[in-house]
Amino acid sequence: MWLIRAFEEKVSEMYARGAVRGLIHLGIGQEAVAVGACFALEPDDLVVGGHRSHGHALARGADPERLLAEIAGRASGYCGGKGGSMHIAATDVGFITATGVVGGNVALALGASLTAMSRGGGQVAAVFFGDGAAQTGVFHECLNLASLWRLPLVFVCENNGYAEFTPLSAHTVVAELSAHARTYAMPTRAVDGNDVLAVRDGVRAAAALAREGAGPSFVECITYRLRGHYEGDPAKYRELAELAEWKEKDPVRRYEAVLAERGALGGEDRARIERRARDRVETAASAALAAPFPGPADLMTDVLSRPAGA
Repeated sequence: MWLIRAFEEKVSEMYARGAVRGLIHLGIGQEAVAVGACFALEPDDLVVGGHRSHGHALARGADPERLLAEIAGRASGYCGGKGGSMHIAATDVGFITATGVVGGNVALALGASLTAMSRGGGQVAAVFFGDGAAQTGVFHECLNLASLWRLPLVFVCENNGYAEFTPLSAHTVVAELSAHARTYAMPTRAVDGNDVLAVRDGVRAAAALAREGAGPSFVECITYRLRGHYEGDPAKYRELAELAEWKEKDPVRRYEAVLAERGALGGEDRARIERRARDRVETAASAALAAPFPGPADLMTDVLSRPAGA
């Protein structure tokens, strides 16, 4: 969680000085969902993210240098600098892809889970999406098909209370988004998305059902983003008191408190972990920004998918 926090704060700083361009969506405050969920999965499982997925990729094991290079548009990035912040694909660690199309990633995960089922061997797919995606037609189509076909798919809803700038109460009358999954006869659970252990346990139980052939599950993680929808968002749509309240529930600090209570983390340990994460990110940023941009010869590469060996 400290690596993700340090990474995203560095991206914010790079954006502020023009080293990163385009829309940047940070998940600061939502680290427990990414880490808890990915910790519950196996190394060969398949993960699909959305437009706010730096943390998901890192939690899955993505290289911070290659990820920063991609966000900065450099040729050494995961997609050669042509995907950017919202279209990350770190397939070497099972992070299949991310997409800026809200709800579109759910359909991609459906396909990944269908592939996993056809292969056999207990492989599971998981998809991260927000509360806004739950109002899309493709989301409901995928819930229905996943349940109908008993696919090994874990739906991980990061319910941070806002679809871009719109509060949940203004875009749906369904207070609990997990209720959508129950409509399709799917096991559901709602967990504290700022408690990394609660997320881990919820996703682990869902993944176990999928591996047993019991089909998909829906895990709703109640969380909050401590930054605006995008970098530069003035966030006038929420009250300062609300933001202050959620800062007290910071998932990183909460888990530090849990470890300290168990005697597993002292003040020096906490400082060392944070320093190690920040040093790693600084090293990654220096290397990423020193890498070249894609050249004219790269314009038409990676446009078409070809069979292996073609």
